[in-house]
Formats: sequence, structure tokens, C-alpha cells
Amino acid sequence: MKDVIIACDFSNGAEVLAFLDKFALCARKPFVKIGMELYYGAGPDIVRQIKARGHKIFLDLKLHDIPNTVRKTMKVLAALDVDMTNVHAAGTIDMMRAAVEGLTRADGSRPVLVAVTQLTSTSEDRMQKELLINAGIAQTIAHYASNAKEAGLDGVVCSPLEASIVKEACGKEFVAVTPGIRFADSAADDQRRVTTPAMAREIGSDYIVVGRPITASADPVESYRRCVKEFLNEII
Repeated sequence: MKDVIIACDFSNGAEVLAFLDKFALCARKPFVKIGMELYYGAGPDIVRQIKARGHKIFLDLKLHDIPNTVRKTMKVLAALDVDMTNVHAAGTIDMMRAAVEGLTRADGSRPVLVAVTQLTSTSEDRMQKELLINAGIAQTIAHYASNAKEAGLDGVVCSPLEASIVKEACGKEFVAVTPGIRFADSAADDQRRVTTPAMAREIGSDYIVVGRPITASADPVESYRRCVKEFLNEII
């Protein structure tokens, strides 16, 4: 189940397809994340194009709306045949249950569904002062993860620093998808709660989401291989 997901945060389809062309001779086709920038810039057809190339896709749109809207939207996303998608856990248990209902196809299958707990750009100080969440960040994430599990989701998106907290609250099988991954010699950029691929593995991440350390690298394929080696202990 563990894997490295490349965050393909490009603004148009031509850029992302040119980037993925670099991996044509790679031993494995990377699992890729399509976020809001690319999805809104290129539309749903970019999902179909990348899927047709044989890549697994994490569609990262972070739905957060009333339950009925989320249910209907998830029905649309289910038809795109993505492998993983998400909602915001702050949308309540009812909203997350509606997401599961909408995402589940007639044959009972559905993509992996995870809930965003707190963004990795959010510090505990900002969470408390700006969002008026008075609990500590660890307690908040554990509670949001428990709500997601109760709603029937497969896991959560959290900082790798909180992966062990999620596992303790929800069990080892509950999936921890962790952005905020940087190499030891990389800049943190706008992320606050970050760690390396190797440390994420030790803490308990199931999937790591890696953006700029790969996409902005002078050699993206080699940086991807480095991630796979450090996180999965595999050489490709």
C-alpha cells in the first residue's frame, strides 16, 4: 500500500504531460497528485489523459461544502476513475459520510477517500489564534481522524509528524497520507510541519506526497528515485 506520490502542481496540461514524459523510461510509473491549480486550469480531461498513460491518480480537490453538494460532486469524480481523492475533515461527519455515498459506484467499488486534518502550512499558533481551535494541534488531528474513521473514510491527510498520532487514534490500517516532505538538504519553502522521506517511513506514513523537491529538481527522475529509495527502501 505504501507509495510515493508526486504533486504535479502545474498550471496547464502541456506542462504536466511534458514533465511526465521524463519518466517514460523509469521502471515504475509514478503515482501523481492532481491538485486544484492543474484541475481548474486543464479541466477533467487532464485526469483522463494521465490515467490513460498508466499513472495512478490522487485527485486533491479538498471538498468542503454541505453534504448534498459533496455527495453529488463525488458522483462526478467517481466517474473519472481516480485512485484517491479527499475532503476537508472540518466539513463534519455528515459531510464525510455523504462523500463516501457519492463516491461509491453501483458495483460497490470506490477510490480511496481521505480527509484533510490540518494543512501542513498551518502552525499550532495560527490554528489557535486565527481559526479559534483551542485544542493543541495533535489533539485536533487525532479528533478529526477519529471523525473521519467514524464516517467510513479510509484515512486522513496530515503532516508526517502526526502520522503516529493518527495510527494510535485509529489503528494501523487507517491510512496516513503525508505531504510536507523535504529532503534533508532541501528548503522547507512555505511548509511548517515537515520531515524527510526516511523519517516519514519511520513515523508511520503510508503515502508521502512530494512536490517541489521533485518537480523543481534539475533531475526530477533521479529525485523521484531518491524518494522511493528513502521511503520504500527500493531501487528503481
